[in-house]
Amino acid sequence: MSFESDKPFNDFEHFPRGIRRSGRFSIKESTLLEECGAVMMDLYKDLREPQDETEKTFLKEVKSSSVATDPYAKVFKKYLREISPKKTHNLTATASDDDDSSFGGNEDIE
Repeated sequence: MSFESDKPFNDFEHFPRGIRRSGRFSIKESTLLEECGAVMMDLYKDLREPQDETEKTFLKEVKSSSVATDPYAKVFKKYLREISPKKTHNLTATASDDDDSSFGGNEDIE
């Protein structure tokens, strides 16, 4: 059977209360990750060779940038998205003292 593992997968670094209780995955997704996640991670990190066609398909879909159709690849890509650093954009504006444009704080209004 594909993705057979004797140890459950947990990522307490990113999900301190556990994957199931994080609220980011459905019950089906969290069960799949807990049962098969250790093998998925080993395949993703190239620590293990694919044992059958299902694992080869998983590896191909996870490593590609296209939309995954395999249920194992879908849930693992979602996991990778959830643990990736979030991008933030900060908009800042600065004005120098010798700039003619003012933001409305120093003008004399009569």
